[in-house]
Amino acid sequence: MSLYDWDFRAPTPSSMGDHDVPRASDRLAGKRIALLVTGGIAAMKTPEVARGLRRHGAEVVAFASEDALRYVAREALEWATLGPVVTGLTWRAEHLSDSQPFDAYLLAPATHSTIAKMAHGIGDSVVTSTLISALGRMEQGRAQVLVAPTMHGTMHNAQLVDNARRLAAQGVHLIAPRDAYGKHNLPETEFLCIAVGRALSQSRLRGRRIMVTAGPTPVPIDGVRRIVNRFRGRLGAQVAEELTWRGAEAELILGDGAWRPKTPMPITVTRTYDEYRDTVVERVKAGVWAGIFSAGVADYRPKQAVQGKIASGQSSLMLELEPTEKVIDMAMAADPDMHTVAFKYLEGVSEDELIRVAAKRLDRAGVVVATRGEDTRGTDQRALMVYPHGVTPIENKRAIANAIADHLEGLAGQAAMLNAAE
Repeated sequence: MSLYDWDFRAPTPSSMGDHDVPRASDRLAGKRIALLVTGGIAAMKTPEVARGLRRHGAEVVAFASEDALRYVAREALEWATLGPVVTGLTWRAEHLSDSQPFDAYLLAPATHSTIAKMAHGIGDSVVTSTLISALGRMEQGRAQVLVAPTMHGTMHNAQLVDNARRLAAQGVHLIAPRDAYGKHNLPETEFLCIAVGRALSQSRLRGRRIMVTAGPTPVPIDGVRRIVNRFRGRLGAQVAEELTWRGAEAELILGDGAWRPKTPMPITVTRTYDEYRDTVVERVKAGVWAGIFSAGVADYRPKQAVQGKIASGQSSLMLELEPTEKVIDMAMAADPDMHTVAFKYLEGVSEDELIRVAAKRLDRAGVVVATRGEDTRGTDQRALMVYPHGVTPIENKRAIANAIADHLEGLAGQAAMLNAAE
């Protein structure tokens, strides 16, 4: 029997009900989202969008035009949202949502026609009438409005751009479409969820450029072989993900060989230590508000890398190694005003010794995330957050990511208070 043949076993038992979704996070917990579905073929994907929003804790209500229901079944949307689909204007005035207001309105897919009607205040259906109210709530600071354009490339014309710019000037979030096959396609579900989360974020980190480094930084022995450590960059990816959800402009700089996160975010992959070093310093010189240095940077490299490939079959191979530059020091020298989060990893030491060594970096870093090999549990990690005022133990990578983001939030808050005092 092959991998592709069913062996007639029953599925693994689960406590989840038919309508339940596996919880990915609580980032949208307590938020009500209106999912507005129009008559594009991408409407067929909206049940998954609804469930994606629910995976992050949101309550979702679907509004669908008559044309939308040609491409997605009402029952599928009801199953995905756990409630009836609003398909018309009724005495309940669901489009006004007075009794249960929405925190965000997500128009997905947004057709050329609906974008035009939205820009010019035309309310000729339940979706466009809801959007008129949504824009009013947005102008009053009571809701966020997001639009995900989807259409054939020939429909990308001056009218579309003018209408989109008009809506953007009002404060509407125009979500970048997925560019493929000559079309504006609906983005992946997680991309849409993050867009909603960023729009709703009240974080002081919104719009701040933050660099996160992660993974190994290989050093070449010859044109084929290289020296690399075992660090894969999962923690750095979680930090970048948390910052992205909070609205920061975070870039994840990964060494080649690192684990690639599925969460959509700006990622730059550097193939060697030298490329990593140059990229980091270049980013800092270009201007970043904060740098988070979680990469497992190579401490040594061959004094002379061989061009081409060293012949195999030799009885021994001697490598003369030399120390590499401390990239974090180079980065901090490039911009002394950059807020720095440093990392320190040791093995075979006590927690007190780990703290003592990590604290040496507090001369220029605001916090040091200190970890030991003994505290690694599979892909998870315990850490000690070493601050100038004390030490806080953190029990897992997601909590570490949150603690780093909270630390940066505090710095942004201090900066805001200083600016207000001036």
